[in-house]
Amino acid sequence: MAPAPDPGRPGGTGGPGRPAPEGAARAVYVISVAAELAGVHPQTLRLYERRGLVDPSRTHGGNRRYSPRDIERLRRIGDLTAAGLNLEGVRRVLELEAEVERLGAELDAVRAEARATLERTHRQYRRDLVPVRQALVWRGRR
Repeated sequence: MAPAPDPGRPGGTGGPGRPAPEGAARAVYVISVAAELAGVHPQTLRLYERRGLVDPSRTHGGNRRYSPRDIERLRRIGDLTAAGLNLEGVRRVLELEAEVERLGAELDAVRAEARATLERTHRQYRRDLVPVRQALVWRGRR
């Protein structure tokens, strides 16, 4: 029996009462079309799925559906294997690329937070600073 579709997975069917995602995550291609677009045999796609390199969405009937994002991933796998990597090497490269992307997004968020903190600090300084003409000057004995 085929596994049920995962409504929370990007490219999933969206589940009952939830619309399917739009754009690159929407799974629309059957295995034969996906294989043709990626330039591989459908059996190769099944192998990639068994090895965990790609995880296509499934229809309620259990048929595989590939999204444009899946097709891009399949092409990347093809490029890496053409460069001489075996499937385990491809898996590791894809993991590292995903990690780099995740860390880049995290870095962007930290930078944005730092900029916001800096702006708040500068605004606070502007409120706390008193112009020299308004400041009281204490002159002690000389």
